[in-house]
Amino acid sequence: MTGTPVRTLLLWCPDWPVLAAEIVDGVPATGAVAVLHANRVVACSASARAAGVRRGLRRREAQGRCPSLTVVEHDPGRDARAFEPVVATVEEVVAGVEVVRPGVCALAARGPARYLGGEEAAAERIVEQVAQSCAVESQIGIADGVFAAGLAARTGQVVPPGGTPGFLAGLPVEAIGRPALADLLRRLGVRTLGDFAALPAGDVLARFGFDGALAHRLAAGRDHRPLAVRQPPVDLTVAAHHDEPLDRVDAAAFAARVLAERLHDRLAGYGLACTRLGIEAVTAHGQELHRVWRHDGLLTAAAIADRVRWQLDGWLSGSTGRAGARPPRPTAGIIRLRLVPDGLLTRGGLQPGLWGEAGEERDRAHRALSRVQGILGPEAVVTAVLGGGRSPADQTRLVPWGDERLPTRPGPPPPPGVPADPPVGGRPVVPPVGGSPVVPPVGGPAVVPPVGGPSAVPPVGGPVPVGQGRGGAGKRRGSSVPPWPGRLPPPSPAVVLPAPLTATVHDAAGEPVLVSARLAVSAAPARLVVGGAAPTEIVGWAGPWPVDERWWAPAEARRRARFQVCLADGAALLLAVEAGRWLVEAIYD
Repeated sequence: MTGTPVRTLLLWCPDWPVLAAEIVDGVPATGAVAVLHANRVVACSASARAAGVRRGLRRREAQGRCPSLTVVEHDPGRDARAFEPVVATVEEVVAGVEVVRPGVCALAARGPARYLGGEEAAAERIVEQVAQSCAVESQIGIADGVFAAGLAARTGQVVPPGGTPGFLAGLPVEAIGRPALADLLRRLGVRTLGDFAALPAGDVLARFGFDGALAHRLAAGRDHRPLAVRQPPVDLTVAAHHDEPLDRVDAAAFAARVLAERLHDRLAGYGLACTRLGIEAVTAHGQELHRVWRHDGLLTAAAIADRVRWQLDGWLSGSTGRAGARPPRPTAGIIRLRLVPDGLLTRGGLQPGLWGEAGEERDRAHRALSRVQGILGPEAVVTAVLGGGRSPADQTRLVPWGDERLPTRPGPPPPPGVPADPPVGGRPVVPPVGGSPVVPPVGGPAVVPPVGGPSAVPPVGGPVPVGQGRGGAGKRRGSSVPPWPGRLPPPSPAVVLPAPLTATVHDAAGEPVLVSARLAVSAAPARLVVGGAAPTEIVGWAGPWPVDERWWAPAEARRRARFQVCLADGAALLLAVEAGRWLVEAIYD
């Protein structure tokens, strides 16, 4: 690290968590107020300090020192929201503001000093602007580097250029902001930042490590961290107001094309592209409509226009009140249309497909399914996500097309050929085994079939020990995946029945096969009867694989045993016996 620290102007709002609680929650900051995190005081008001409350005290001790203390829980989000108007006010005077943390912001002092007639004049102007616009008291410190400027702001000091090492030398080591390091330095006889800075840098690195070496540089006034200035956000949204309400699809399509071209031109002007598009509409009766569309590539003007047109078509062609799958139609025409780009990327940062671009066929299929969702609703087209669980039904979750593909329960990674993190929009790169999404008639969702296991015949010749049934479910070393004891070993079934079928299993003598509480099978399964069908001979079977779930909650407890059976006609089934009843849960290829 070489170079000279940047001359920095830092604005500090004392007791900001307390002020934020007053701004957002209405807690009077003039009283005795303390903000607590993990049962310790992280900030307190001046009245609380006068009563003996200090940072780091436990809640009970703080309340013992000040019985009238008002306790507020720490909320970083609240602090950040309340500090945003202060930052915006500072940006009205100067540019290039960096938010260090809620209550503290910094900027390079050179520009404001030259424009406003000196560093002291710039500090006075900023403090006055914040006080008038936000009614917030603040202090400013100016020094070489953000660290020294933050300490100077505590006393409202302007450290002369080049005087930062001397300013820091007389401060106690606790000012470094590392309690463990400061305590160790105290015990070693190092009491000030000047004493710490005088130590050889190599010895400090060898004794205290990298963090200690960084603190040593800060104590010496060698803070070379550049300011990460905050760029004011650019308003990229486009909107259109219509005097005549849009109640026809053709008129809405024309308005959508014009608005899409405006949005595309605005994004292109900043070298950006969006992967998500928010469509907002307001009707003449004040009804607000909103929908977000996803895309895994560059949204061109035509692609934006298509999505807006499809969405408007879906809204304006909605249900008229009769029972059906479509959402209700708006009660009046659209008078305001707004497009909000989201998921912004630089135009050159989009990842192309494996064989070039994303692919016209996949894009065409995605547009068709997305249009169906716009007309029938998001739940009209769903896709399966594999996760954890002990039974095949628990391992599959159906999510709407385009939503995040997150499993309900954590589980092992998907099998080869299925991406763990699909591209934006939730579309798999490789079509799932078993077919493509099928769009059904109105009233039923289209389902992308889950990945089925390879064709295989369970072991033949009798039951396997129970321990073997759990062997494939053990948790591997170094893996964060839950073990799911009792999970069925591969192969996975190809079809999971939505509702299990009632069945009966008999032995060779025609007697029902029973499974005891200790998982002892009364006899080898020989015949299977599903519902009222004819009996089918069982030529091979494996099991039982026991499951005893949620035994601690009697209302939700479930205890059953699973069997894999191979029939004489070549079919392979997954059976379960629960409370003496046999059920067919799934079918293998």
